[in-house]
Amino acid sequence: MKINFRVGMTFCATLTILGICSVVLSKKASVHAGTVQAPRFEVDPMWPKPLPNHWVVGNTIGVSVDAQDHVWIIHRKGSLEAKEIYATANPPAAECCTPAPPVLEFDQAGNLLASWGGPGQGYEWPESNHGITVDYKGNVWIGGNGRGATPPGTPPSELGEPGPFNDNMVLKFTQSGKFLMQIGHAGKSKGSNDVDNLKGPAKMFVDAKTDELYVADGYGNRRIIVFDAETGKYKRHWGAYGHKPDDTYLGRYKPEDPPAQQFRNPVHCTELSNDGLLYVCDRSNDRIQVFKPDGTFVKEVIIAKNTRGDGSVWDIAFSKDPQQKYIFLADGANEKVYVMLRDTLEILTSFGDGGRQPGQFYAVHSIAADSKGNIYTTETYRGQRVQKFVYKGLAAVTKKDQGVVWPKP
Repeated sequence: MKINFRVGMTFCATLTILGICSVVLSKKASVHAGTVQAPRFEVDPMWPKPLPNHWVVGNTIGVSVDAQDHVWIIHRKGSLEAKEIYATANPPAAECCTPAPPVLEFDQAGNLLASWGGPGQGYEWPESNHGITVDYKGNVWIGGNGRGATPPGTPPSELGEPGPFNDNMVLKFTQSGKFLMQIGHAGKSKGSNDVDNLKGPAKMFVDAKTDELYVADGYGNRRIIVFDAETGKYKRHWGAYGHKPDDTYLGRYKPEDPPAQQFRNPVHCTELSNDGLLYVCDRSNDRIQVFKPDGTFVKEVIIAKNTRGDGSVWDIAFSKDPQQKYIFLADGANEKVYVMLRDTLEILTSFGDGGRQPGQFYAVHSIAADSKGNIYTTETYRGQRVQKFVYKGLAAVTKKDQGVVWPKP
């Protein structure tokens, strides 16, 4: 017993030097003692209410919550299969269905309040819209990742798909759909150090303190870029670890390789916390990187390191307490939402599973939180929906993976 005790103490002392043992032991002890708490959720299987006019939605690739706790989503009409929209055939092949307009606004009860979007005068609507953000002034920002024709000899992207991106812009609208501004132009990108155009921008965030627009740019480029949100004037940009971005093809992500010194495509989200830290989703590298607003690298965390394919870090949202204590991370490859501590980037628990039923996911893509603590997720590919998870208060963490958080009887 003494020998085993001494060996254990020596081993633990060695790990302590590496900064590991005390963290591992304290986490394990805390979880078993039931002292670690995390937000608890239940899916609302009846939210939202059915859409009117035989409308259906396609790849649902963005969600945002405004100051009135209205929930905004954006989807791709063009992703719907012919049999899903028989009513649009000429002549109509059936009574149902037709694509809903790209932008939909819901109230807390799940009622549809407004709908709009698509090509119009004075702007270039994305070929494949991607991401929606309602800023602190109520303006609606939209990105896109549509690809144009592929020139011969074009190398593949990190996602294994060839070609450039035509969607080299972000658009700004009022909540009623009135066009306000466009930054960048379709088909004009010159790469990750072009300050006039984007290349497959995935998601945006506007800082209320500085009125600066941060763009995760994204599917074709490998950077964060910042503009003045009123004028569209370029401010600054950077790549992984704060380096100057480089468009050299990195090859497929391999878990055993050292951390990549550049972002892989897509740079999929960017969110600025109340205390001035910018969190970036480097999706295919399975990591969150954290920066100061000037691009200074702070730290990173790897999530589900062995995730290949689409990657594990798709989108994040902060809890709505003033300290934003928690991060909610959507992982569309492993089909779950992680609940994390924002300060340490520690995963406390997760929920979800693959499937079609409420509370399950097929490519959970985007995530947002409202002022009441509820969170909303959207699903791309054939998932094609938005779900609401109702905040049920703090609870002791008893399971690393909770599975489907079905309402309790």
